[in-house]
Amino acid sequence: MDRKDHMTPRPHVSVAVATLLLMSAVGCGEAPESESGLNRIPPGQEFSGFLGDYSELTPNPNLDSEALTYTNPDEMKGLQRYVAMIIDPVEIYVVSDADESLIPVRSREAVANYFHHALVGAISDVYPVVDTPGPLVLRLRSAVVGVDAGGTVVRIEEPFETDTPFSVAIVVDEVVVEMELVDSETGERIAAAVDRTNLGEGAEVGSSNFSRDERFSEAKLAFDGWAADIRDFLDSEHELSDEDVERASGVYPAYSR
Repeated sequence: MDRKDHMTPRPHVSVAVATLLLMSAVGCGEAPESESGLNRIPPGQEFSGFLGDYSELTPNPNLDSEALTYTNPDEMKGLQRYVAMIIDPVEIYVVSDADESLIPVRSREAVANYFHHALVGAISDVYPVVDTPGPLVLRLRSAVVGVDAGGTVVRIEEPFETDTPFSVAIVVDEVVVEMELVDSETGERIAAAVDRTNLGEGAEVGSSNFSRDERFSEAKLAFDGWAADIRDFLDSEHELSDEDVERASGVYPAYSR
């Protein structure tokens, strides 16, 4: 990777190579990133590219949501073999043509932080949440895909007594949640899911703490619902044998509570 050629390529050759690489990246469905680091859905693509490979995801009859899921077919790498989980920071992908100036870092962080909090709450009683990779530890990667900007947030005294509203609401009514569980040491995919449940109109985030305004409450319900869907997916795949329970309890005592 670090090998350098003995001869410096001509400028027009470098430009041509760079162009081909860019075309290749777009063709593979990788999400374009702006100079500010904002992730965007590739134009015309069904998925964001966050998961890389979507080919093995299929509808799951065990779930009420419209989720597409995948689980590793190797029984020795099933979810039931793991006893704890690292939950990575949530990534945010905006719609392809979103106006970057209307979706500042502060509003994206509010969405990411709330969903992360919802995931921890939904998962922690089945997998203790830890910070360190290990041989029995999963890593959860997740992304909220399709965030857009809405209208101006009207300041209402009561909901914003302890919270400063955004200038523009962040719309999440049509977002998709993509997630992947990988072995924390090897990085091998153990499970993955794309939750496409459509909320309908009305779910918006208007402040860093999500105000009590009805539209913003819908957003809270949405994130809590997506976290619950992921928990349902884990439950549907996570049936422990007595041997698994004993093994897990010995490694992470909190698991048996």
